[in-house]
Amino acid sequence: MGYKVAVVGATGNVGREMLGILAERAFPADEVVALASRRSQGVEVSFGDKTLKTKALDTYDFSDVDLCLMSAGGEVSKEWSPKIAAQGAVVIDNSSAWRYDPEVPLVVPEVNAEAVRAMKKGIIANPNCSTAQLVVALKPLHDRATIKRVVVATYQSVSGAGKDGMDELDRQTKALYSLQDVQEKKFPKRIAFNLIPHIDVFMEDGYTKEEWKMMAETKKILDPKIKLTATCVRVPVFISHSEAVNVEFEKPITADEARDILRAAPGIVVIDKREPGGYITPHEAAGEDATYISRIREDITVENGLSFWCVSDNLRKGAALNAIQIAESMVNRGLLPSKKKAA
Repeated sequence: MGYKVAVVGATGNVGREMLGILAERAFPADEVVALASRRSQGVEVSFGDKTLKTKALDTYDFSDVDLCLMSAGGEVSKEWSPKIAAQGAVVIDNSSAWRYDPEVPLVVPEVNAEAVRAMKKGIIANPNCSTAQLVVALKPLHDRATIKRVVVATYQSVSGAGKDGMDELDRQTKALYSLQDVQEKKFPKRIAFNLIPHIDVFMEDGYTKEEWKMMAETKKILDPKIKLTATCVRVPVFISHSEAVNVEFEKPITADEARDILRAAPGIVVIDKREPGGYITPHEAAGEDATYISRIREDITVENGLSFWCVSDNLRKGAALNAIQIAESMVNRGLLPSKKKAA
């Protein structure tokens, strides 16, 4: 017997991706239920070659659910994740609601899979999409040469802002081509053919919440001693986040060593030819599971420094795929019991 899996937020970008990845990876589920708000009740979503009708979250009985993949936003998760966990389901949450709770593991399986064993509240947190791909790239380098400091600039796609963000880029692009007025609703400035150095709210120190998330989450997942500063930028790309990463290490490491280490690391594909087109772009990474690394080179301005380019599909590794990989790591460790088997 397999598991009963509920996907909350099933009509959103990430929820739909979760359903697709569950089917693609043949997760051992006997039953998958799609849940969303009442206004989305009855909406049909795809699960492999099947179609599921979405049910309402607030009237659903979770007593026989083994695993809940939560992707309905922070406020919904704060209210519902503890309730669902109290009924015996493991909740893997994609929002920021539980990431900084010391009793909730924050997990990227290629980096800290064993952290799932520390689950105390029945909840495991998925990191921010920009953090997930970064720590996958940093982990093997940190193991080899010990990271002191990271400086990262992100180039984040509009899908990170949900369907409304994707719709706004589409709508504004069409308006510009047809010489119509551009309307700004989701983003504070025009996103079409533009860049916006502002993601999430501004904090008192001048950083945005998105930048703070990268700092806090990298420390929790990888190493609290790592110093990190980030500048997060929204770009007119539909899917995949890109990052320009500069790393300073305690020990010497060459670009050739780093290239070999990254090639051997789980979840990473290195595409690094020093020629036109010998690197990855967000368009090529869309729909793929890997974290792609290109442009690996030594930073000649500091001792023991490297720079590289990192790209990943933010809806997959940055969200849906990572959540399902967490579930798989729990299955592999015998930490996700099936209520059917227990009965």
